[in-house]
Amino acid sequence: MAKYKLTWKDLTLKDFKIYLFALFKAFIPKKKIKNLDEIEHFIQTKSAWVTQVTLYGYLKTRMGTRYVLHFENDEFMKSVNLAKWNIYSVALQDLTFFIFSYLKVNFNYQNLNQAKEIFLKILDDETTNKMPIEIIDEAKNNFSERIQNINWDISYKDLPFNPSALSLYKWAPIAEELKRLDRKIVLNSMILKWDIVKKEFEELVEF
Repeated sequence: MAKYKLTWKDLTLKDFKIYLFALFKAFIPKKKIKNLDEIEHFIQTKSAWVTQVTLYGYLKTRMGTRYVLHFENDEFMKSVNLAKWNIYSVALQDLTFFIFSYLKVNFNYQNLNQAKEIFLKILDDETTNKMPIEIIDEAKNNFSERIQNINWDISYKDLPFNPSALSLYKWAPIAEELKRLDRKIVLNSMILKWDIVKKEFEELVEF
């Protein structure tokens, strides 16, 4: 069997499109969020955006002018891909819990079982984007554990995005001694991106 060589284009073609779209999204009229299909789309796209902007932004900051050259290295490419999917899987969980907690408190939404259904549907859809099955399985297990302990009445305002911020710190393929120096900056960079998503959701939701 021929060995498949990962390239920059293979890894980030879709990611790059999302990244570019994010740069111009401020000029695009926002569509109100009024149903579960739109909730699902919001969770998927915003989780992907936060993951990619924070991960690639951190890599670019740390690597400087050598940033692009690293993407010729197969092992590094594998590490970036692994990091991307692991961070994204936690980002999906965080945003799903935030949104349904917010809906319960602010819109008296009671069908909270939909949180798990939407999360599982997004993961199933990601198989077509080559999200590794083992990461999908782990994400499902983590979601099941977290949902058993969630307090829907306070979750949306109780540091809801800390897990994905910690996931960025854990999985970013940067030397550990450098990550320790960057810890506060790395965590804050993701929390700030989530603040943008939170504000957008609060402005658009009409449930």
